[in-house]
Amino acid sequence: MDDASIKKRMEEVLALVKSDIASVRSGRATPAIVEDLAVVVYGGQQRLKVQELATISSPDSQTIVIDPWDKSIIGEIRKGIESANVGLSPSIDGQIIRISIPPMTSEDREKFIRVLSAKIESGRVMIRQIRGDVMRDIKTAFEDKELSEDEKFNSEKQLQGITDEYIEKIEQIGEIKKRELLQI
Repeated sequence: MDDASIKKRMEEVLALVKSDIASVRSGRATPAIVEDLAVVVYGGQQRLKVQELATISSPDSQTIVIDPWDKSIIGEIRKGIESANVGLSPSIDGQIIRISIPPMTSEDREKFIRVLSAKIESGRVMIRQIRGDVMRDIKTAFEDKELSEDEKFNSEKQLQGITDEYIEKIEQIGEIKKRELLQI
């Protein structure tokens, strides 16, 4: 059992969960809300993320500003954000797109907390899947007499410790985001 490769796989899941959770609206304007939205541009020939097409900034807590590098696709970016159905209303203001983030209602907060919980659970499941894969490897090595019973027990215990550590990290990220969602 190679701790480094297991931790590397779990770190990848953690990074995925972090970026997934960052996309959950919290009433505060952050570039993460729009940067991964896919937009069809150049007459339907390419499907790119907003972050690949423009500079995204948040000058205040209620506004996102998107400054496209190619000003000719500004309308396509606006249309793509609208069609993503994330509850945002982009408006073109000269050479930029401005998105005002409306204050969240209590129903919105509850809805986003449910979405957050689903994303956290998804992260836990991915971590447990990695644990399951490694447990099968340990069991196979034991059955093939590559590991003694003590080594098998110690490997499983060590694996469970790593699993618990990463699930705890996911829980902590979720708690921080939940507090952010509950702030008014």
